[in-house]
Amino acid sequence: MAAAKMDDELRLFMSYLQNERQYSPKTIASYQTDLLEAKSFWQDNGGFNGWTEVKTRDVEIYLQNLAQRKLARSTQSRKMSSLRSFYRFLTRRKIVKIDPTQTIVLRAKDHKLPQFFYAPELKQVFDSLHGSDPLTMRNLALFQLFYTTGMRVSEVSSLQLDQIDLDLKMILVHGKGNKDRYVAFDEQSKAALDNYLNNGRLKLLKIGADSKVVFLNKDGKPLTTRGIEYVMQKVFNQAGISGKVHPHELRHSFATAMLNNGADLRSVQELLGHINLSTTQIYTHVTMSHLQKNYEQFFTRNDKKDEAK
Repeated sequence: MAAAKMDDELRLFMSYLQNERQYSPKTIASYQTDLLEAKSFWQDNGGFNGWTEVKTRDVEIYLQNLAQRKLARSTQSRKMSSLRSFYRFLTRRKIVKIDPTQTIVLRAKDHKLPQFFYAPELKQVFDSLHGSDPLTMRNLALFQLFYTTGMRVSEVSSLQLDQIDLDLKMILVHGKGNKDRYVAFDEQSKAALDNYLNNGRLKLLKIGADSKVVFLNKDGKPLTTRGIEYVMQKVFNQAGISGKVHPHELRHSFATAMLNNGADLRSVQELLGHINLSTTQIYTHVTMSHLQKNYEQFFTRNDKKDEAK
């Protein structure tokens, strides 16, 4: 496939994502890769006369090619989303008159239900994290905070000391797209945080400037998202939770617990920092699945029971 080069429209869009949307370099790179791939495909298959000349049929043929390559449905959706965002930008800037993606509808994919932990499993993990070792104190505070706030792993890894109000039990979270929100935490999380901040963190700090990042690694440096994933896998497996685990499952656990205990969907949406309610609605399927299992367990028309009457 011929290498595609950046053109004026793409440069404008990348600048928009960086300066106005304030997306991360990784997200911007993903958009750029998707758009350059589409451009390369059109160049190699009949020519490319500029983004303003792309028609709906061109987009449909490109999507057919993605499907023929047997790419994951999520990958196809992401690439289509990149094209939609790009052409929405070009239309609003009046660079193109007609958005070639606006009439294209992707077949809805089957959503996987989010994986989450049950309360007894998390208690098992928390119970395993008791001791005066600074890393143990850190891990207890870390996973307590994940579970009781529903924060993203990126939000936890970049969390600064001045974002936490221990008295009010509130955290100011700097979320995706530079959107701030407040989340609350409970007494148990407060106790774990207080212990870690006043004892464990001080022992982890090395000589030099304090980054003010809440969670540190054994070398006194900020604990990265990859580091959190590694620590979680090790801690959960040692506590008897088998299989592969991921911090996002703690976020799912928070949302599921909130809904199971009667929270309304809008409140959960706000706490999770979801822009669209539809993103939060996936958790209603989890709770409904949970209710269905309970129903089948406790409301069974069992012939043996009927015979015993």
